Amino acid sequence: MRLLVLGGTWFVGHAVVTTAISAGWEVTTFNRGTSDPFLEAVRHVRGDRTRHADVVALATAGPWDAVVDTSGYVPRNVLDVARALAPVTHRYVFVSTLSVYRDWPVKPLSEQSEVLYCPPDAGPDYGTDTEDGPTRYGYQKAGCETAALAAFGADRATILRAGVVLGPREYVGRLPWWLGRVAAGGEVLAPGSPNRTVQPIDVRDLAAFALRSITDDLVGAFNVCAPVGGATFGGLLADCAHSTRADAFFTWVLDDFLLAQGVRQWSELPLWRTFDGVWNVDTTAAQAGGLRTRQLELTIRDTWRWLVESGSVSNHDRAAGIGISLEKEAQVLAAWHRSHKRSS
Repeated sequence: MRLLVLGGTWFVGHAVVTTAISAGWEVTTFNRGTSDPFLEAVRHVRGDRTRHADVVALATAGPWDAVVDTSGYVPRNVLDVARALAPVTHRYVFVSTLSVYRDWPVKPLSEQSEVLYCPPDAGPDYGTDTEDGPTRYGYQKAGCETAALAAFGADRATILRAGVVLGPREYVGRLPWWLGRVAAGGEVLAPGSPNRTVQPIDVRDLAAFALRSITDDLVGAFNVCAPVGGATFGGLLADCAHSTRADAFFTWVLDDFLLAQGVRQWSELPLWRTFDGVWNVDTTAAQAGGLRTRQLELTIRDTWRWLVESGSVSNHDRAAGIGISLEKEAQVLAAWHRSHKRSS
């Protein structure tokens, strides 16, 4: 297989590239070369996907059996890139997000749930941010999906709507934050209930399914998450403690109390969100198409090993807003313990 990866040097793209190389595929990456270069086995084409001349030059480097787009965020740009590659590429795999659904994160989801409307030629300003509802990011990704379909047609396009993606090299910093906090030991503020189910997917499983969609000519849109009920928040934190060998213990604090204390969902306590739809995403279609997901404890173990061996601390903009401060955590825990003393 001859594969082109748009992006390909950091997280999801890196996993796609390394998985393809391990399978014996010929891999070309297209990016600006600003992230760490890697792997002599890869053919690197330098360029900026927002520059028309660079995209035209890229097309002359084909043909390919498939392209996996891990770096498309603006519909107009995805449309331009996909149109340029359509004559020299058989299949277009676009890595999208659950945020394209109108009801994310409030209601349970399937591929039949309503998708936000965004035209395929929309610019970066299309869409709005709604508190606990649709976001500009979701609108933009929905437009990117439409752009990919417009350029390649429904029979040559595959849409992967990924949920929360964890694993080695994660730059958002959700799992790395929990691992770092648990590794520090002591009393750890744990959100809600330990029995709350979670559905994060390992980046390597997402990459493997992307390649599976190519070899098996899968068409349409797929929700790419771990199965519902396969893991819990309590298990996630316990696995963090096991992997880090930390002297930590968890105090589980009710959702309503955390909200009353002003703790921000999803950011200050990563992966914690109270809505019914966050971790209730149907993945039947992806599983029927060959999606296989590893146990969450393996993702946590390997992420901790990567953190220790690489010493990596993400400086990505999104990572800067992740995690509750130790001072605020202590204040919330103290308030929780006082409330229990008063009620006893």
